[in-house]
Amino acid sequence: MKKSTKAEHHYEAVKKKSKLGSGARFKAVEAAAKASGAKNPAAVAAMAGRKAHSAKAMAKYSKMGKSK
Repeated sequence: MKKSTKAEHHYEAVKKKSKLGSGARFKAVEAAAKASGAKNPAAVAAMAGRKAHSAKAMAKYSKMGKSK
């Protein structure tokens, strides 16, 4: 069984509070990936988002975040 890290707990808290497109969830996933030793945590977060939402939706969320 895998131990939960502080970064993963932070992601769960952010997930409940933040809206899609704000970038907060992406940053939380990126932090969790970095804490687990990923070489490129931004790529891990992007891939997880694409798997969960689709590439088209991720592009939409990115656009929403950039327009703020």
